[in-house]
Amino acid sequence: MSDLIVPAGQGRVLATDKQEVTFKVTGAQGSVVSIFEVVVPPGFDVGAHSHRNSQEFFYVLEGEPDLLAFEPIERTPEGWQNWESAAGDRVVHAGPGDCMFVPAGCPHAFRNATDKPVRMLFQSYPAPDHEHYFEEIVEIFASGRSVDAEAIQDLRDRYDINPITPLRFEPR
Repeated sequence: MSDLIVPAGQGRVLATDKQEVTFKVTGAQGSVVSIFEVVVPPGFDVGAHSHRNSQEFFYVLEGEPDLLAFEPIERTPEGWQNWESAAGDRVVHAGPGDCMFVPAGCPHAFRNATDKPVRMLFQSYPAPDHEHYFEEIVEIFASGRSVDAEAIQDLRDRYDINPITPLRFEPR
């Protein structure tokens, strides 16, 4: 079978207790976007961040993540959950069928504050930047129970991920 049709449950899987990523469409297939199925465990917060050159799209398949995609009135360094935009936008508690588009430069975040996994379809442009990012972050996540903030920062610096608040994992 060609790699242009990916059956349900198939694709290259990178898994740790902090995140599971299944590659669905990659730059190696000739795509300008990377598409992944991502499972976000309870207690995972990617942290608010932005990208100078990348665009992203998230589609919730299962679960209820909190989603943020706007420039806040004030960027507080410790938490994005109470941010508000000048237009009154606030964090959305999303569900299946909800989606989030993130243009370049837009602060955004997601977290799973529930006790059940969240499953999302995630698209990133340009390929293969996020493919390489996921390959490397899985190595950092697999190295221990806690998140190595310095290693994460070094990785993010190399892949156009500009953190505003820290990535956190507080298992439930």
